[in-house]
Amino acid sequence: MPKYMWFLIATAALIVGYIVYGAIVSKIFGADPERRTPAKSMADGVDYVEMPVWKVWLVQLLNIAGVGPVFGPILGALWGPSALLWIVIGTIFAGAVHDYMAGMLSVRYSGANVPAIVGYNLGNAAKQFMRVFAIVLLVLVGVVFVAAPAALLAKLTPSTMNLTFWVCVIFAYYFIATIMPIDKIIGNFYPVFGAILIFMAVGVTVMLFVDDAGLFYNSFDSWTQNTHPKQLPIFPLVFITIACGALSGFHATQSPLMARCMANEKLGKSVFYGSMVAEGFIGLVWATVGMTFYHGPTELSAALAAGGPGNVVSQSCMELMGTFGGVLAILGVVVLPITSGDTAFRAARLTLAEAIGYKQHDIAPRLYIAVPMFIIGIILSLVDFTIIWRYFGWANQTLATIVLWAGAAYLMRRGRCHWICTVPAVFMTAVCISYICYEPTMGFAISIDISNIIGVIGAVVAFVAFMLMGRKPVAGAPSVQEC
Repeated sequence: MPKYMWFLIATAALIVGYIVYGAIVSKIFGADPERRTPAKSMADGVDYVEMPVWKVWLVQLLNIAGVGPVFGPILGALWGPSALLWIVIGTIFAGAVHDYMAGMLSVRYSGANVPAIVGYNLGNAAKQFMRVFAIVLLVLVGVVFVAAPAALLAKLTPSTMNLTFWVCVIFAYYFIATIMPIDKIIGNFYPVFGAILIFMAVGVTVMLFVDDAGLFYNSFDSWTQNTHPKQLPIFPLVFITIACGALSGFHATQSPLMARCMANEKLGKSVFYGSMVAEGFIGLVWATVGMTFYHGPTELSAALAAGGPGNVVSQSCMELMGTFGGVLAILGVVVLPITSGDTAFRAARLTLAEAIGYKQHDIAPRLYIAVPMFIIGIILSLVDFTIIWRYFGWANQTLATIVLWAGAAYLMRRGRCHWICTVPAVFMTAVCISYICYEPTMGFAISIDISNIIGVIGAVVAFVAFMLMGRKPVAGAPSVQEC
């Protein structure tokens, strides 16, 4: 069987996963088409604004799909087949479930942000921790998603507009999008951004078949092979490196934005589960580029060393699609972080406002929160990008793990099949603990074997604690009958 069939099979698996497993998840949750959503019951013309389903889906996709489903899979391609397996299996059974639960729980909790969602299901201590954790993560995301697109745009305009110029332009756009009503900026610009994104994903995929059909996945011969040039361990590194495109906690901070704009609960499968599957396809495309366009992990590693994942994007797009098509494809990659960075700052504003009980209907309260937040973001943008990205990766997957545990608790208290959340939560608990133990620069630099043992023990302890205490009611949470 020619290797390009692996790509087609993986794509088919994502589609079947959406149709079959997405329906199972929706049924287990108990989506109720007769129940009023926050877009109808709490409409305010700013953040709670009913929008058509196609626009809600597109905005959700662009919100969640930052540089992660491009840069992460490119970096993950160094490990070979494990990256492809994680993207497909992780998307269907972890990432899309996570996004669906985060979005639908926000719908059930009147458009609540992730700290409240976690607090209602895991307790007040978890809620207070998540308030700080989520705001810090969102600001880090906003900063990361300034540097990456600015660098790509600067590559396209080296003689006229430099990196500093594009950083200023992107920060200015983010500020406007953060304080304006969601349907005025984000709702109007995103269809255009979406068209560019679709051109990128489809164009790169088609040209891989046209130019490199015989070279698909040339970097490995066995599905058990670790192709990393430095033989870095697959577990836990692949599952941290490839976040967006398989499973990402950042999505839980974004899903409430569209939970406030969705007209009917029955749309949750397409909006939340479906957009994650679409992101999984984008991740699949760029992992395939890393394993196909470059003839082996050593060549890919050299391209990364010469300019990071942005260099891989630039080289592959220009060579596969020519100058004009390459520029449009690069713009499609640029769209991803910009359309996540703007909503990251917006979600940070809303999360902080919710924490301090500060209404955001008028422009002045929005400015009081947004201005100091952007000052902090601009200061952080001066820090080395690789340092920020390193901390973002672990924090992102830790947040995803916590949200999965919250979803499992919600389902358990209602007598539903909590295993759809519990199984990926246990797995990711082991991943996050193992990674922070092993990582030599930000973690404890423990050997990989000992780190994995600690990770497994931590996951078992978390599972036992959940099974013993998961049914216990949380003080202050809406009742089972209400939600």
